[in-house]
Amino acid sequence: MKANKRHEKIIELVKNHGYVNTEELVDKFNVSPQTIRRDLNELAEQNKIKRNHGGATLFTSSENSSYQIRKIANRDEKQKIAQKLVEHIPDDATLFIDIGTTPEAVAYELLTRHQNLRIVTNNINVASILMVKPDFKVILAGGEVRNRDGGVTGEATMDFISQFRLDFGILGISGIDFDGSLLDFDYHEVRVKKAIIENSRKVFLGVDHSKFGRNAMVKLGRIDEVNLVITDQTPPEEICNILKENSIPLDIV
Repeated sequence: MKANKRHEKIIELVKNHGYVNTEELVDKFNVSPQTIRRDLNELAEQNKIKRNHGGATLFTSSENSSYQIRKIANRDEKQKIAQKLVEHIPDDATLFIDIGTTPEAVAYELLTRHQNLRIVTNNINVASILMVKPDFKVILAGGEVRNRDGGVTGEATMDFISQFRLDFGILGISGIDFDGSLLDFDYHEVRVKKAIIENSRKVFLGVDHSKFGRNAMVKLGRIDEVNLVITDQTPPEEICNILKENSIPLDIV
């Protein structure tokens, strides 16, 4: 494959997944790591992608990928992450479930494997998934509904979430910087996520590898604020070190 065609494919992958790493590109295009690094450097110089440690991300930090793209991106990985995450949730528990395609994957797994749960969510898709089970009690937060993904956000949502104190918070996130910062695109959504963290006894973060090093404009907090991280590939060394220093379990499916 010629370099310009490979560059087009790399840009497409970054747009669809938000992040690509060098090893994946080497396997996909059957070229040397040096060739891929050169490709990424050239695209970064043209401001078409943002180069970072071990791969590349979207150049923009102001807008997330569309919901439909995010829903199909890394679908198998998200399912495996969700399957592992729900093993840490007992029957009869209370939990928040956040906005995001990985939290939605968690909801599907809870539906088939758990009993007598009480769920508070600001995600209409999650509520629709879980409402069919008679022994689940699903409470949907009020607020402004985003038509692009069924997320509910705003001041009313944050106030509603703050009324509860639940066993677990299942968090979704758009990106994790190498310094451990949890990042997202929507300021209003971030405020609701903070409320979930503050009102959960334990916070579980299920995140696929594309989120490591991914850029987004709003800082939610730090990864050391969660109690468990479940992912599908070993995170970058900087993030692993933060988790180790803070004794936060890392589960790689």
